[in-house]
Amino acid sequence: MRTEALIERTLVQGLPDEEVVARVRAGEVALFEVIMRRHNRRLYRAARAIVGHDEAEDVVQDAYVRAYEHLDQFEGRARFSTWLTRIAVHEALARARRAGRFLELEMNDVEEKISPSASSSPEKRVADRELASVLEAAIAELPTPYRVVFMLRDVEEMNTAETAECLDIPEETVKTRLHRARALLRRGLTREVGAAVRESFEFGLARCDRLVALVLTRIQAYRPPAADVGRKHGGDV
Repeated sequence: MRTEALIERTLVQGLPDEEVVARVRAGEVALFEVIMRRHNRRLYRAARAIVGHDEAEDVVQDAYVRAYEHLDQFEGRARFSTWLTRIAVHEALARARRAGRFLELEMNDVEEKISPSASSSPEKRVADRELASVLEAAIAELPTPYRVVFMLRDVEEMNTAETAECLDIPEETVKTRLHRARALLRRGLTREVGAAVRESFEFGLARCDRLVALVLTRIQAYRPPAADVGRKHGGDV
């Protein structure tokens, strides 16, 4: 049975998210694993930009469960990946706000924080093969509003419109924050930052497998509230 399920998941690998989601909604719950494996890294990176490493996986897990529970509310007005990322961002922001950590900063209140010293230049760090960790540290120092935009735009390569939708901010704000984020990083990073940073914030296979197993266990145990059975919802989450 597991072999058959594996074959089925392999066959749908090339299908668009929306078609996979339609099959999940039709009862093929196991295919939700395909969705998770496609988007684990993006959701982890988005969550990691807002909360700490230890909480990011919990946020991603909760986001998947919430998305699964509300699949009937996905209406296709945005790409599924955007809808899913938006849920993860909202989960992370809610968790950060509950902990009193997230502050929406005005642009003029942020001072440039990254100024590499002569004894710790980007060239030396590259020579020491520590560029990935340097990049992660530099990005982690960015103010949260800038860090989230930078992560979605430059690391995950989402476009301006998708990023704005995920964060519920105007596109012009996305552009401004991205410009400021790059300016904060520019002094300490090489011109190859775009390519190098994609080697950072990895979501390894073992971690991916563990998260997939946890989410599948939770959604297989999920039972819709009796009042919601057969009722169609309107609007996105």
